[in-house]
Amino acid sequence: MKKINILIPILVLISLIGSGSKEPEMLKGTVVNASHLKPIEGVMISVKSESQLAVTNKNGHFSIRRPASGATIEFKLGGYRTQRVRYEGQQRLDIKLNQGFKGLETKNVANLLESAARIQPHRTMIIRQPSSPTESYASFAENKFVRPQLNPLSTFGMDVDAASYSNVRRFINQGQLPPADAVRVEEMINYFDYDYPAPTNGQPFSIHTELSIAPWNTEHRLLRIGLQAKEIEAAKIPSSNLVLLIDVSGSMNAYNKLPLVKSSLKMLVNQLRPSDRVAIVSYAGAANIALEPTSGKNKQVILDAINALQAGGSTAGGAGIKLAYDLAASRFIKNGNNRVIMATDGDFNTGQSSDMDMQKLIEEKRKSGIFLSVLGFGMGNYKDSKMELLADKGNGNYAYIDNISEGRKVLVTEFGGTLYTLAKDVKLQLEFNPSKVQAYRLIGYENRSLNAEDFNNDLKDAGDLGSGHSVTALYEIIPHGVKSRFIGSVDELKYQTDKPSGSTFADELASISLRYKAPNSDVSRLIKKTVANTSQPLRTSSDNFRFAAAVAGYGMLLKRSEFVPGFTFAMVAELASQAMSKDEEGFKSEFVRLVRASSLLAEDLLTVTKN
Repeated sequence: MKKINILIPILVLISLIGSGSKEPEMLKGTVVNASHLKPIEGVMISVKSESQLAVTNKNGHFSIRRPASGATIEFKLGGYRTQRVRYEGQQRLDIKLNQGFKGLETKNVANLLESAARIQPHRTMIIRQPSSPTESYASFAENKFVRPQLNPLSTFGMDVDAASYSNVRRFINQGQLPPADAVRVEEMINYFDYDYPAPTNGQPFSIHTELSIAPWNTEHRLLRIGLQAKEIEAAKIPSSNLVLLIDVSGSMNAYNKLPLVKSSLKMLVNQLRPSDRVAIVSYAGAANIALEPTSGKNKQVILDAINALQAGGSTAGGAGIKLAYDLAASRFIKNGNNRVIMATDGDFNTGQSSDMDMQKLIEEKRKSGIFLSVLGFGMGNYKDSKMELLADKGNGNYAYIDNISEGRKVLVTEFGGTLYTLAKDVKLQLEFNPSKVQAYRLIGYENRSLNAEDFNNDLKDAGDLGSGHSVTALYEIIPHGVKSRFIGSVDELKYQTDKPSGSTFADELASISLRYKAPNSDVSRLIKKTVANTSQPLRTSSDNFRFAAAVAGYGMLLKRSEFVPGFTFAMVAELASQAMSKDEEGFKSEFVRLVRASSLLAEDLLTVTKN
C-alpha cells in the first residue's frame, strides 16, 4: 500500500505536467454565402466575453480557441446580416450568412442605383452618415479647381499612409457608413498595389504617368502619376533598432485592441534577424520599460514580454513617447534602421495629450534621426487625428489595423516598407501647360499641401517612402473649350495677361519635379519628367488607371463630394471589377465587396439634390 501511495502523487504530477503542455483545443469551421454556398473571406469571428477574434481566409475557413460552453460567437461582415451562435461544445461550426440590410437585397439596390443614374444624370445622391462623437478626425475642405494662369504650380508632400482605407472598411463591416472626415481619398487609393515597373539605372524611384477620361465626368481628363520606390531585399536592410511603444491603458481592454496588438506584433517578431534589437515600452498611468533591448535571435524572450502585457489605467502617451525615443537613442545604430513603433487607440488623457502638445514633442524627437511608425487599433474612442499627426510629423507612416489579416499585410507582407525608410521629405511639384489645361485639381492630399517655395526648401518636412512602396496621385483636368460650373470667373487682369500661353510646348501637358532626401541626409535630390498631352479612351486605359479611378470615385462618394455628379456605387463596382488582373491577396475583390455593401448601407438612395 505504501508503494501505491507513493506512485499516486507521482502519476498525478505527470498527468498535470502533460495536460499543461497540450496545445489549446481549437474550434474550426467554414463560413459560406447562404444563397450560393460559396466561401466568404474576411468575416470577423469574435467571442467578446473572452477577447477572442479571428478572420476567415479566402476559403472561408477559420480557427479559434474553443470558448466556454454558453459563450456567444459572433460572425460579422459588411453586406451580410450579423449572425450570433451560442457555443455548446461543438468541435466544428459551419455558418451560412445571408446578404443584405433592412430587407434590401444587393441586386435590388444595384438596380435602384442604376435607375437613379439614368433618370438623374446630372444629380448626386445624398447619404446621411452617422456621427462618431467619441472618435476624432481632422476636418478639411476638398481641393478645388484652379486655373494654371493664376496657380501655375501644384506642390505637395507624397505619402503612402493607408490608414483611412482600413478604417473605412471597419465602419462598413460593422454595418455603417464612415464619417466624411474619416475618408482621405489619397490613402484609399494608396492602400493598393499597382504593380508599377521598378526603377532602373540606379535611380531610387521610377515615375509613371497615364492620361485618360475621368469616369465621373467624361468631359474631364484624369492624370495618374505613379511613383515606385526601389525594393531592398529583407536580408540587405540595415540592422534595426526597434522600440515597441505599446498602449496598455484601460481603453485598450477590448477584443480588437490589446489582444489584436499582441497578435500583430508577434508576427513582426517572427521577421526579426539576430542583428536586430527590440525593446518594449508600455504606458498607462505612467511609462515603463517592459523589455530591455533584446536580440532578434531571442524571439521567445520578446514574445513572452508581449504576452505578459495587460490593460488598465489612464493613458500617459506623452511620457511613453519620450521614454521610447530615449531608449532608442541609447542604442542608436549609425546607418541603421532606428524606429519607434507605436500601437495605440490614440486616446491620451494624462500629461501632454493635446494635438499641439504631441506635434511639438514629435517634431523635436524626429531630429534624433529616429523614425516613427504608428499603428492604430480599436473603435469608439479612436483618435485618428492625433495618430495621423504623430506619423506625419515624426518622419513615419500610419496604418490602421482592423483585423489580423491587416496586421499581416502591414507587418509581414509590407515588412520592408513599413520598417525601412528609403527616402524622406518626398515632394512633388507639377507645372501645367496653360495652353492645354483650363483648370486642374489634385484629388486628395489636402493635409499634405505645400507652398510653391517649400519645394526647394530642404528644411520643410514632407512625406516618407519605404522600401518597395508605390504611391499614386490623381489630377482631374478640365481641358480648354469645356464649360464647367466648377470654374469661377475673375476680372481681366491689368498688369499681366491671363491668355493661355505655352504654344512652344504644344505636345506637353505638364512638367513633374520630384525632390527627396536619403534617410541619413539633409540635402535633397531632384528628378524631372514631362507628361505628354496624349489621352486615351477609358476602355483602353490600364488596369492600374481604372482601379485607381474607381477607388478615388468611391472615396469621393463617401465624402459626399460635389465633384462626382451622377456617379454611383454601382458604377464604382463595375469599373473596379473590370480592372483586377492582378489580385493575389484578394484586396481588390474585397474592395468591390465593400462598395456593394456601401450601396446597401446608403440611406435615402433616391434622395437627390440639384447641382
